[in-house]
Amino acid sequence: MAPAYLDNQLERSRRNLGLETIDLFYLHNPESQLADVSAQVFHERLERAFHILENRVEEGKLRYYGIATWNALRVPDGAREYISLSEVEAMARSVAGPGHHFRFIQLPFSLAMSEAYGLANQIVEKKNVSALTVASRLGIAVMGSATLYQGRLTHSLPGFIQNTLGMKTDAENAIQFARSTPGLTTSLVGMGNAVHVAANLKAALLPPARLDEWTRLFAKRET
Repeated sequence: MAPAYLDNQLERSRRNLGLETIDLFYLHNPESQLADVSAQVFHERLERAFHILENRVEEGKLRYYGIATWNALRVPDGAREYISLSEVEAMARSVAGPGHHFRFIQLPFSLAMSEAYGLANQIVEKKNVSALTVASRLGIAVMGSATLYQGRLTHSLPGFIQNTLGMKTDAENAIQFARSTPGLTTSLVGMGNAVHVAANLKAALLPPARLDEWTRLFAKRET
């Protein structure tokens, strides 16, 4: 997150893409630094990064920025890699005021990794809420990664998932689950060939699942 490194990467991206302005620039897995430094040092580094990114917004080189995480927003409060989204947003406000440009986060969200909805690990107004809830309250858009959990959700899903979501294949049901999530703006799906692209687009051609159907997947089931 060193400012000089971020500057280098932003300029390289602008050159590679042939663009004057990058729409969205992520700090990638910033929580990994918490394995080696204290929370105070981490927050100081993050604040310096926000300063340089806000400066690049003013220069017209960047429109928005955010953090792309893996564990930070889906582990319990107190875990080593945990990040408070409210604290990060407050940091952005301290750097650039209420009109700051920290407006996006990315985190894994799928049938196998649903903590952003089901785990109340964030605190806002002295209440424990999920990452999706606090992001919505703060005006931060959420992108979900690992929609197919690196291909592991394309087969052998329990039958009740298909019965609930009604798609034809396990991959389609996994995509339908993620894309129907309240508060999730985008579900990212990795695809290696044209056949996969065509297959995965089938879910996108249908309406998302109704909320009452979607939440039924979180109901306790007898074993």
